[in-house]
Amino acid sequence: MSRAFTRESDTPEALPERALSAYPNYVTAYGLAQLRARAAAARTELHAAQTCTDVAAAMTLARDLRWLDARIAAAIVVNPATQPPARVAFGAEVTVEDDCGATQRWQIVGEDEADASAGKVSWVSPLARALLDAQVGDEVIWRRPAGAQTLSVTHIAYPR
Repeated sequence: MSRAFTRESDTPEALPERALSAYPNYVTAYGLAQLRARAAAARTELHAAQTCTDVAAAMTLARDLRWLDARIAAAIVVNPATQPPARVAFGAEVTVEDDCGATQRWQIVGEDEADASAGKVSWVSPLARALLDAQVGDEVIWRRPAGAQTLSVTHIAYPR
């Protein structure tokens, strides 16, 4: 018997879970607030999708909400007041100067709040790893795909 005309299920296939990072989920207080806001928005969207019987959207939103809830549950909020003021650590805003004299400012934040366009880099990124534990006046080598770059640390601050 041919299966060419049999009806397939209208139920979408289960989506794979979003991968969780293997690293500890260090976050700033602002980063945790962002995660909570994203989870609240996802809950609202999920309710709307379930009300409209949009099964595919509801499945995607439910999966994303499980991921957000897991990230929130694993969050380790780092208080900037507990960080060493003279060294680069999680939460620090670091100003660096490259070999050409150009300056850049980066804040070292959690994986979920990283946004290079806003000057926020994940603490597990190559740039942050190069900067961690440096002091003003130190030179660090940022190993990047375009080639290694030497950066001089010119200022360290911890936002309150």
